Amino acid sequence: MLIESSFAYLKAAPHRFASPLIWLAKGGKSTLKTELAAATDIDVTVLPYDPQVVAWLKEERAAGRSLVLATASHKRYAEAIANHLGLFDKIFATDAGTNLSAHRKRDTLIAEFGESNFDYVGNSHDDIPVWQAAANAYVVNPSSSVERAARKLGNVANVIKSSPSIISTWPKSLRIHQWLKNLLIFLPMLAAHQLLDTPKLIESLLAFLTFGLCASSVYLLNDLLDLEDDRHHPTKCRRPLASGSMPLMVGISLFPFCLISAFAMAMLFLPIRYIAVLIGYYVLTLAYSMYLKRFVMVDVVVLAMLYTTRIIAGATAVQVMPSFWLLAFSMFIFLSLAFVKRYAELHSMKNRGVKQSRRRGYIPDDLPLVSSLGSASGYLSILVLALYIQDSNTARLYHHPQWIWLVCPLLLYWISRIWIITHRGVMHDDPIVFAARDKTSIIVVLICAIIFWLAI
Repeated sequence: MLIESSFAYLKAAPHRFASPLIWLAKGGKSTLKTELAAATDIDVTVLPYDPQVVAWLKEERAAGRSLVLATASHKRYAEAIANHLGLFDKIFATDAGTNLSAHRKRDTLIAEFGESNFDYVGNSHDDIPVWQAAANAYVVNPSSSVERAARKLGNVANVIKSSPSIISTWPKSLRIHQWLKNLLIFLPMLAAHQLLDTPKLIESLLAFLTFGLCASSVYLLNDLLDLEDDRHHPTKCRRPLASGSMPLMVGISLFPFCLISAFAMAMLFLPIRYIAVLIGYYVLTLAYSMYLKRFVMVDVVVLAMLYTTRIIAGATAVQVMPSFWLLAFSMFIFLSLAFVKRYAELHSMKNRGVKQSRRRGYIPDDLPLVSSLGSASGYLSILVLALYIQDSNTARLYHHPQWIWLVCPLLLYWISRIWIITHRGVMHDDPIVFAARDKTSIIVVLICAIIFWLAI
């Protein structure tokens, strides 16, 4: 709950990011937790409760046992959680004067019940002193070091392991499937017909890797900032951090590791201009996650910019000048796909009877406008492609540029099909992921690639 409330505070008041550090310095953890609890509202009804543990506690309560919630979380949250679950007879929690963890929790329970007159359920190193004073220790989803330390006490009654392996949740947390978007990095090299240039191919591969790590870092941070919003979403609630399958501390450790790794490799192997673009991408994505996505239309334009930034990053990595036509085509087609993403979300909201998206300015009545703007953007991208065919520079790159005309009806079909699928409410949350899994989309891309090859 300390992590939850910290990120909720940071998202609500990013300009006051230093305040928690001041509170911690002035009064320690109890003051920090008290101030955060006063400044943030967290919906405890959607927290990731462990169903196996809750079911067990219900059985124990039904058998006549008294249950006490003894937690280092602030009293405000503890009371809300206890009221929601309806399982506990008493609450001991952190308040303005005491941070109820480790030895303080142990002393409080001994004073209330006497040593070895209670059983204790916990999962962290801070629980070891409490287990020492308990009659029986119950250990829930512990790390290997916590489990070893608990077993040495000799009073472990049960070790409950209900969570998946943390490592198994990494690909989903890092959103490795989203790295498909980073294939755009190779586009400038392809457009310049330099795919067989080995040094530039290696630079593009390094750019792909570093951009992916940077993007994953942003995804993790975004998931930490959007915990409560994601838990209210019908599909995002299954993300590892929102669902509780990945501990929040792992997410906090992982996102700076990815970011540092990305920039370390970029500084060692790639041009300074690429690093500047990477910084720009990170700053823009952070601004989008914390602020810009709340504004109608601003959010979709920024999403289109983030896609186009990948193309610029690829160009700077191999030090080629991106074509005006390529950038224009990119902005329009990815603006269309950004509208697809919003339309899919609004359509889902409408079906669920939700009248206002959380922390966004859209309402279901915006569906017709979003649809018209999105489809228009998609068709404009094809107009840009048609104009590119007639450009004098195109004749220098292609011996048979007229072949490229065949790409236009294919893309007209693809854009129209994407919007029909979206209108019917069966579009994936992310249209890029949908396209990567959709056989028709894959066939269209392959045919377009063959046509461009024939035009060379």
